[in-house]
Amino acid sequence: MAAIRRRKFAKTAVVGTAAVAATTLASPAISQQRTEWRMVTSWPKLFPGGGVAAQRFADKIAAATGGRLTIKVFAAGELVPAFEAFDAVQRGTADCMHSTPYYWQNKSKALSVFTTVPYGMTNYESVAWLRFGGGQALWDEIYGGFGLKGFHAGSTSVQMAGWFNREIKSAADIKGIKMRIPGLGGEALRKLGATIVNLPVGEIFGALQSGAIDATEWVGPWQDLAAGYYKAAKFYYWPGMHEPATLTEITANKAKWDALPKDIQQIFAWGCGDEHCEATAENDANNAGSLATLITQHKVQLKRLPDEFIVEYGKAWNEVLTELRTTGDAITKKIFDSYYKFQREQMAWTRIGLQEYLNARLTGFKFN
Repeated sequence: MAAIRRRKFAKTAVVGTAAVAATTLASPAISQQRTEWRMVTSWPKLFPGGGVAAQRFADKIAAATGGRLTIKVFAAGELVPAFEAFDAVQRGTADCMHSTPYYWQNKSKALSVFTTVPYGMTNYESVAWLRFGGGQALWDEIYGGFGLKGFHAGSTSVQMAGWFNREIKSAADIKGIKMRIPGLGGEALRKLGATIVNLPVGEIFGALQSGAIDATEWVGPWQDLAAGYYKAAKFYYWPGMHEPATLTEITANKAKWDALPKDIQQIFAWGCGDEHCEATAENDANNAGSLATLITQHKVQLKRLPDEFIVEYGKAWNEVLTELRTTGDAITKKIFDSYYKFQREQMAWTRIGLQEYLNARLTGFKFN
């Protein structure tokens, strides 16, 4: 009997081994290689918004890949300064970054389009352009020239116009003001006579408090409250025509990205999309309560920019845009042409859909 049991065990073991071998041959091998990336950011460590989002993304990727890809996050200044993240990823000092493309308009003015442009598309329209209007392919084309691969990873939605140490009653009042404002929004203000500087968030409060700048924009009530700008300026203006969407990016070194296993690439890309939803929702969820805190507790004076200023700012932006579209290189023209073709199409629907609904809500519904 013992001999029979041994023969049956041996037969079973052979069959089992053969089955495992067959399965292994039939299925593609999944690499268990572990990779650690370094992410640089343009934000202070765990700063509300970008700082928290960068670490949250890293945690998601580690969990979703079972530790096959881990990302160590470096805040602005820990590995490189805030505005050197692009260069660090391009040269391979870092593997990826959490930032926003309009910080790199010294590389190409067209990069601002992948963050936001004055009077441009909303967050929802911008993402529709990226995903279904050819925007991502254009981003891949221009970033590919720098050896990068970019993903959108959050939006602040429409921002506030900013903090001022004096009232703005007309477009003439902007002349001579020294203001921190990045991107093409700053280029338009320059046309109106403002002096424009760009500072990372870690340096803005000190400059505003000391008088080195007269005004600044940052994001919106939630992040502005955290930054403490109400301690240095009391006039808080809206609407933020300069930044109607403001997308953040998670961008990788292209060679490092290409070297990742395909399943890890897919997880990384999905993680960016998930983070876009989460970061956008986080901003929207926190802005209303933060605005109330600024007004009631900190006595901030909330003011609307005059219609005359809004019109003149629009004219200034049109001047900037015309220059970009007529004197820019081929890729710049192609990006702006694609963007504005899509925006015109979207505006026809947005006016009938979202805009008219919001008007109807204000007119027709009153809370009990």
